[in-house]
Amino acid sequence: MKDQTRAFAALHIPGDPLILVNIWDAGSARAVAAAGAKAIATGSYGVAEAQGRSDGEDFPLSDVLANLARILAVTDLPVSIDMESGYGADPAAVGASVALAYAAGAAGINMEDRMPGGDVLLPLAEAQARYRAAADTGIFVNARCDMFRGRDAATEGDALVAATLERARAYADAGAGSLFVPFLRDARCIGAICDASPLPVNILRGRDGPTHKQLAALGVARISHGHQPWAAAMAWLTGQAEKVLDGGEPDY
Repeated sequence: MKDQTRAFAALHIPGDPLILVNIWDAGSARAVAAAGAKAIATGSYGVAEAQGRSDGEDFPLSDVLANLARILAVTDLPVSIDMESGYGADPAAVGASVALAYAAGAAGINMEDRMPGGDVLLPLAEAQARYRAAADTGIFVNARCDMFRGRDAATEGDALVAATLERARAYADAGAGSLFVPFLRDARCIGAICDASPLPVNILRGRDGPTHKQLAALGVARISHGHQPWAAAMAWLTGQAEKVLDGGEPDY
C-alpha cells in the first residue's frame, strides 16, 4: 500500500470524520485544498457535467485518468476519485481499470454496487467480487451501498439497516476500506449502521439531514458532498450571468 493510501485511510475516524468537499477538476481541487482540506475527492456527476457529459460512465476512463493527472499536478494531498461502478463489465475488468487509477496516483476510489444507469443493486456475491478485484490492487475502496436509494427510512429503516450491514460485512471481507451509504438522512439508521458496521461509515451530507456535528456524534467517519458543490457553483454562475446580461452589476 502506498504512503498516500495509508495516509488517506488513517483520516477515516469514527466521531472525527474526514470532510470531503467534492471537486471536479484541477481548478476546483486547488480551491478546496487552499481552504484547508485534508484530502481531495472527485464526484462523478460534477466531473462528467463539467465536460458536457452525463453521469453513469459516459465520461470515458481515459478522460477520468487524464482528469486525475491534472488534479494530482496541483496538490500533494491524497486524492480519491469516483469510479462509479468500477469501469468494468466483470471483476477482472474492474480490477484492470482500478489498477490504472492506482498506478496513476489515486489514493482511493469510490465505487458503487449497481451498474451504470441501473436501479437494482447487484447480487451480493457479484458486488463482493467486484469490490475484491478493486481492493486487491492496493487502493483504498469506499464501497458504496445504495440500499437506501429511493426507499423510505421511516417505514423500512430496520430492514434496510440489516441489509446494509449484511453488505458491509461482505464488502469488508472483500477488502474495502469504508462503507458509503448515500441517500440516508435518518439519524437513527445512521447511528445503527455506524454502531455495527465493520467498516468506517461515509454519509452524504444533505440539507434535510443531520449536520456535520450531528453526523460526527453518530459515529460517522467520512462526510462527502457529492455533486452539491458543483451544482452550487453552476447555480451561482448562472445567477451572475443573468444579472450581468440583464444590465446589472455582478457580485464578483
